[in-house]
Amino acid sequence: MRTRSNASDNLDSLRKREENKHDSVVFNSKYIKVTSERLLADSIQLFPLDTGLVNFENYSPLNQPRNPKISLGYPGTAARDLLFSPRKTIGFDEGLHALDAYMVNPQDLNYFNARAPYTLLSLYSTIGGTKEQIFKTLHTQNIKPNWNIGFILNFNGSKGYYSTNNIISQNVSDLTAGIFSWYHSKSKRYNLLANFLFNNLKSPETGSILKDTIFKSANSSFDKTGEPVRLPSSYANWKSTGLYVKQFYYLGRIDSLNKGKTGTANVLPTQRIGYTFYANQRKYNYLQNGLDQYGAFPDYYFTAARSRDSLNVFHLQNDFSYSFYLRGKSGKISKNELKLDLGLTQDFYKVSQFVADSVINQFGRKVIQPDRKQNETFQNITLKGKLGYRFSDRIYLEGDVQQIVQGRNFGDFLYEAKLTLAGGRKTGRILLGAYQQSSSPGMVYTNWISNHFIFNNDFKNQKVTNLSFNYINDALELDLKAEYFLLNDYLYFASQPNGIDAAPQQYGSAINLLKISIGKNLHWRKFNFDNYVVYQKTDNASLLRIPEVYTFSSLYYKAQIFTLKSQFGVNVRYNTPYVAPSYALSIGQFYNGQDVTFTSYPVASVFFKATLERTNIFIQYDYVNQGLFSNGFYTVNRYPQLDRILKFGVAWTFYN
Repeated sequence: MRTRSNASDNLDSLRKREENKHDSVVFNSKYIKVTSERLLADSIQLFPLDTGLVNFENYSPLNQPRNPKISLGYPGTAARDLLFSPRKTIGFDEGLHALDAYMVNPQDLNYFNARAPYTLLSLYSTIGGTKEQIFKTLHTQNIKPNWNIGFILNFNGSKGYYSTNNIISQNVSDLTAGIFSWYHSKSKRYNLLANFLFNNLKSPETGSILKDTIFKSANSSFDKTGEPVRLPSSYANWKSTGLYVKQFYYLGRIDSLNKGKTGTANVLPTQRIGYTFYANQRKYNYLQNGLDQYGAFPDYYFTAARSRDSLNVFHLQNDFSYSFYLRGKSGKISKNELKLDLGLTQDFYKVSQFVADSVINQFGRKVIQPDRKQNETFQNITLKGKLGYRFSDRIYLEGDVQQIVQGRNFGDFLYEAKLTLAGGRKTGRILLGAYQQSSSPGMVYTNWISNHFIFNNDFKNQKVTNLSFNYINDALELDLKAEYFLLNDYLYFASQPNGIDAAPQQYGSAINLLKISIGKNLHWRKFNFDNYVVYQKTDNASLLRIPEVYTFSSLYYKAQIFTLKSQFGVNVRYNTPYVAPSYALSIGQFYNGQDVTFTSYPVASVFFKATLERTNIFIQYDYVNQGLFSNGFYTVNRYPQLDRILKFGVAWTFYN
C-alpha cells in the first residue's frame, strides 16, 4: 500500500510540474512567423518577426531613406516620388495617384502564423501639438494551428503647420481598416488568402498659403496656423472598398526543405492551380465650397462657388493560373530546375463621372445637383506567362510576359527578363534585368470632365525600356544598382508659361535617363554609418523635374543603458536643386508650371531610439538645422514644408 501511494504521489508531482511548466511559458517574437503573398508565390515560406529598430524613426511614407517623396507639406497630403520611378503596370488606369502612398492594398498585407495572439500598437506624433499624428493597430492570432485571422486599423489626423484649426477641411483625416486571414490544410496542399480592406482618405487641397515669402525673416509669422490660404474649404476624399480572395492548390508530390528543422521551412510544390477573385469600389471625390477669390483655378465650367467632382470605378477581377515545377527527386533546389506559370486574367470595369451642375428642377427653381457626365463599362483579357530555369543553385534565369489580348486596352504589354548570378556570402550576387512596357494613357489624360478641367485627347501608349545591373554583397553591406531608361511618347502635365492651366501633353521624341544608386553601411566599434546615394542624369531635365543627386546618411552610436538597447544619432538627407513642379488642384496632378528653382540645403534630424522589453521608442528633433542655412524649404512650388519640430514614436508589442 505504501508503494502504491508513493507511485501515485510521484505521478501527481510530475503532472503538477508539467502543468506549472506550461503556465510559465513566456511568449515572444519567436512564436510569431510572418509571410506575404509574394513569398507564397512559389513555395510556403515563413520568417521570424522583425522587432528591431532599423528605420523606426522614419515612420512617414514621405521620408523613407530609399524612396523619398515630394509633397504638399506633411503626411496625408498629395505626394509624388522624388526619384525617377515609372509605374510598372498595364491596363486601365484612372491616372490618379497623389494619395497612393497612404493607401493599403491587398498585396501590401502580411500574413502570420501566430502560436500566441500578437498585437502591435504604434503611435507617432509631434510633441505639444498635432502637426503630425499617426496611430496604427495590428492584431492577429491563430484560431487553429493552420488558420490565422487578424485585423488592421490605422488613423492619420495630421494638421501640418499652415492650417486654420477651426476649419476641419484643412486637416488630414485618414482611416484604413481591414481584416485578413490565411488558411492552409494540414497537408499544406490547399492555401487560402483573404482580406477585406477599406480606405477613406481626406486630404486638404488649399492651394497653399497666400504668403509665398513665408521663410523670409522680414515676413515671418508669429502663428503660422493662422496664415490664410487660397481655398479654405477645399479637399479631396478618396475611398476604396475591396474584397480579395486568393486560393491555390498543390498537385502531385510536395517537396520539402528543412523538414524537421527549426527556422525557415519551405514547402516546394511540383504543380499548382490557383484562382483569385477581387472586387473593388473606388471613389475619387473633390469638394470645394466658396468662391475662388485668389485665382487658384484657371476657370470653372459648371458652378463658380461649389465643386462636387466625382469619379466612381467598380473593378471586378477573375484570375486563373497554373504552375508546373520540374526538379530532381531529392526535392532540393539544385541545377536543372524548370518552372512554368500560365495565367489568364479578366478585368471588368464600370466607370462613372459626375459634376455638380446648375439645373432647373420640377418647381422651376435653379438648384445645384450631381450630373453624370460619363458612364461606361468595359473589360480586358490579359494572358500571362512566366518561365524560369535554374542552371544551378547559383544561376537562375526568368522571363515574364503580360499581354492584353482583348478589351479596351488591347495591345498593352509588359515583357521582362531577369538573370541571377549568386556567389557566396562574401562574393555577393549579381542581378541583371531588362523590361519593355507599353501602357495606355490614364483616364485623366484622355477623357476627363470636372468643374475646373475638361480633357478630350487621343494619345499613344507610353513606352518604357529598361536595362539594370544590381550587385548585392551582404557581407560588405553593399548594394550597387545601375539603371538605364528609354522613354518614348512620354505623358506628363504642363501649363502655359507662368500659368496654372495644367493640361496633359505627350512628348513625341525619346528621353534617356541614367540612374545609379549606391547603398553602403560602415561600422567601427559601436559607431555605425549608413549611406545611400543616387545619381540621376537625363537629356531632358526641363521635362523630368528631378534632382541630379540625392543622399541619405545616418550616423549613430549603439549603447546599452541599463536594460535599454539604445541608439543615438543624426540623419541627414539632401538633394541638389531642381526645377520644382507645381500642383494642380482637384485633379491631383503634379505638373510642369512656372520655372522655379529653390535653393537646397541638407535637412538634419537628431534622434534617440531604444528597445525596452516589448516596447520600441524614439524621440527625434526633425530639421534641427533650420535657420543655419535657410529658414525653410520647398519641394513643390508654393507649398512650404514643415518647420523644425520635436517628434516621438512608440510601438507596443503584446504576446498573450
